[in-house]
Amino acid sequence: MTELRFDGEAVLVTGAGRGVGREHALSLASRGAKVVVADLGTALDGSGRSSGPADEVVKEIRDAGGEAVACGESVADPAGAKAMVELALDSFGRLDAVINNAGIHFPEMFEDYELDDFRRMMEVHYFGTLNICQNAWKHFLKSGGGRIVNTVSEGLVGLSPTSTAYGSAKGAVTGLTLCLAAEGPLHNIRVNGFSPRVRTRLSSGEVMEKAFGRPAETFKRMEGLYPPELSSFAAVYMVHSSCELNGVLLSSGGNTALRWAVMEGGAAEAHSIEELAANIGAIMAMPGMMHMGVGITGKAPHVGALHEEKARQAQAAARA
Repeated sequence: MTELRFDGEAVLVTGAGRGVGREHALSLASRGAKVVVADLGTALDGSGRSSGPADEVVKEIRDAGGEAVACGESVADPAGAKAMVELALDSFGRLDAVINNAGIHFPEMFEDYELDDFRRMMEVHYFGTLNICQNAWKHFLKSGGGRIVNTVSEGLVGLSPTSTAYGSAKGAVTGLTLCLAAEGPLHNIRVNGFSPRVRTRLSSGEVMEKAFGRPAETFKRMEGLYPPELSSFAAVYMVHSSCELNGVLLSSGGNTALRWAVMEGGAAEAHSIEELAANIGAIMAMPGMMHMGVGITGKAPHVGALHEEKARQAQAAARA
């Protein structure tokens, strides 16, 4: 197999100071990419900040002969997100791709969360991703295209209690990813989602104990089975110029890669509550399942001439 290289390209990775984000940055750099290593250096719940994690990854990349710069801004701050994109352009003269990985996690039962906990989770996961996407998108309109990978999570489907704040924030990121993928091809921008199956701070034994309601030692075996280097590759692949995927959600980890998708099926004739009740078994069985939205073809099913004209106008304005 031919090695997939990123020579001459620049990639921004958020949350790149630790865990799978660090592995993204190291893998990209080892394949020739110039990397913006963005990390606020916070605790798991988003508190505090430190330049140490980003600086350490940059040093590791440079010691190996690669090119990288550190950024200690916050993705939750629109000005900070703008600064990350500008740092790539100022340092490397270009930006070809983005991996949005920054995140926080503090699982609790729904009744134990405060409203501000949900807001804080959304600020980092959803609005942080949105802030980076908006700033990168503006550049991609001018440069002729680019690639975006947003970190999503299977937690949005309700795998366990204690995931209401995290899962709903990741659900918002997933919706953003698929809707951006509907517009992306109009601008030669590909947008995909990556769900890591990995052992990091966000899935430590203590966190998993609260998330899944089992003793922390139950998850000890994950340390050897799900290291970051066995998870990162799907995200790195999806920001490579040869990857033609768009609107696809991939998960990888533990020597496995898989796809998950939004499907529909089980249509049955129903005109009333009673008919729905009578046919609910057939509907729930979902025979004849089909993909919904952009994921099956890489293009949105409903793109009109007005959309195409608006896209041309946006590109012209960006280059003016």
